[in-house]
Amino acid sequence: MTAGASVAPMSPAVDLSARAHRGGEPDEESREWLSALRGTGARRDEAVAGLHELLLRAARFEVARRRATLRHLRGDDFDDIAMQSADDALIAVLAKLDSYRGESRFTTWAYKFALLEAAVKLRRRAWQAREVPLEPEGWDAFAGHGSSPHADAEGGELLRAVRRGIAERLTPHQREVLVAVTLNDVPIDVLAERLNTNRGALYKTLHDARQKLRAHLDSEGLSVSREETG
Repeated sequence: MTAGASVAPMSPAVDLSARAHRGGEPDEESREWLSALRGTGARRDEAVAGLHELLLRAARFEVARRRATLRHLRGDDFDDIAMQSADDALIAVLAKLDSYRGESRFTTWAYKFALLEAAVKLRRRAWQAREVPLEPEGWDAFAGHGSSPHADAEGGELLRAVRRGIAERLTPHQREVLVAVTLNDVPIDVLAERLNTNRGALYKTLHDARQKLRAHLDSEGLSVSREETG
C-alpha cells in the first residue's frame, strides 16, 4: 500500500491462503500499512478507511458462509452484523498493531479479526432468543452405545461416576460451565455473555472442572483419556 492509493480488491480465498513470510519480517506492503496506520493526518485517515473496507469484505464473506444456518434472520440483519463486525475488528486491529510480528501479510493478519468478530456475533444472534441450558440435558447421549452388554455395563458405571463427580466435586459455577459447554453445546462466547464474564475466565473454569473430574474418576479406579472428559 502506498500513501494516496486505494486498497486493491482482494478475494477472501487469496487472502486466507497467503503464506507466512520466513523469518517473521513484514513484507514491504505490510510495513507500509503499519507506517500509515501509525501516522497522522490524511494518510492515516485513508489507511484506516482502507482497512475498514478490507475488514468489511472479510465480515461479509463470513456472514455469507454461515447464512444458511440462520434462516430466521433477514437480509438487513446480516448487513448489520457484517458492519458491526468490521467496526469492532477495526478497533481491535488498531489496538493490537504492536502485536503484529510479520509472520503473515498484515492484511491476512487483520482479516482474521473480522472473521472472528463475525463468527462470534452470528453465534450470539443464533442464541439470542434461546435459553442457555445450565442443567444436564445430554446424559442419555452417553448411555446405551456399547458394543455388548458388558460394554454397556462399563459405560453405565462410568456415567454414574461422572455424574457423581460433577454433582459432588465441582463448585456450582464449575458445574454450570462444564454442563453448558460440554453436555449442552452452548458456544463459549454465548455463555460468557450470559454469565457476564469473558472467554478466558470460562476456559480457566473448564480446565479446573475437568481436572477435578479426572481426579475423581481416578480415585474410583475409572481412568479415562483427556478426550473422554473434554
